[in-house]
Amino acid sequence: MRLWGWLSKNRSWIGSRTEPWVHPFLLTAVLLFPFQRKLLNLEGRLHISVIMALFSSLTPVFIAIICILIAVILKKTNGEKEKYETKSKPLSHPWVDEDLKDGTDHHLEEEEVDEEWQGLEENVAHVPFSAEHYTEAEMIKRSKMFYELLNKRRSVRFLSDEPVPREVIDNVIKTAGTSPSGAHTEPWTFVVVQDPYLKHKIREIVEEEEEINYKKRMGDRWVNDLKRLRTNWIKEYLDTAPYLILIFKQVYGWLPNGKKKTHYYNEISVSIACGILLAALQNVGLYTVTSTPLNCGPQLRVLLQRPANEKLLLLLPVGYPKKDATVPALTRKPLEDIMIVM
Repeated sequence: MRLWGWLSKNRSWIGSRTEPWVHPFLLTAVLLFPFQRKLLNLEGRLHISVIMALFSSLTPVFIAIICILIAVILKKTNGEKEKYETKSKPLSHPWVDEDLKDGTDHHLEEEEVDEEWQGLEENVAHVPFSAEHYTEAEMIKRSKMFYELLNKRRSVRFLSDEPVPREVIDNVIKTAGTSPSGAHTEPWTFVVVQDPYLKHKIREIVEEEEEINYKKRMGDRWVNDLKRLRTNWIKEYLDTAPYLILIFKQVYGWLPNGKKKTHYYNEISVSIACGILLAALQNVGLYTVTSTPLNCGPQLRVLLQRPANEKLLLLLPVGYPKKDATVPALTRKPLEDIMIVM
């Protein structure tokens, strides 16, 4: 009623300050004013009822959403944990031989490193160096002859038991020993096996592991890629070849004071030496097949009484080809596919 009285008293003032079309709405508001509180109370109760009904019907949905959110959070947490653990642990594959892993990143503990340059001479004497200087024609001739010689190199799996002079083996090993190495550490050991008993034991170890490699570790793709070359786990040449040369990389050495000596880039250094050895064998008319017997390293190291710092890198059976030996009819990439001149 107070509102009605105020409106009546100030009717002329309101009329002068509002548009005519507003007046009916003001009148409606005045008439409904007494019912305003009741309407608000009713509206409030209706809102509460609707909200409660809606909440009751959506309760399962809310619970499902909450469960999904919890599951997502837990999955993310576990994923981050697994990702951290994966980073902290080295990746492993069932066919990877521990001995064949690159030892280049082998770092010694600080307390194991000799503070006095690992016991090496600080100042190595330097001497004058002189080399042959061929004419251009002679260089071209020699390069062609050497290429033609090495282009005849093939991986031969059918080796005869014809004897090979021991002095020849000594010379090709000395040639391999001329290879460069990280900080001149010469991290290689060439084990030459000629004893028939040891050769057969090596064959037994290799064939046992190779059968598992072909059937389980290597996978279908790798095995199928080798089928066209007609290779399998049977290694007859390990018995028939006059010599087996097993090349070990020394992942570290020993100082006179008994501390460990770092062998920098030992894998790369020994691999270069193996390449020179293959060329030296080809130069004297001997043949081989490069063999990396997976998962055989530890057993062969024990059999050949090699120390723990030596890891098997390559196994080479060495000898003359059998008269009926065959090789796959393979071709090599042309020069334009392997060389880029800039």
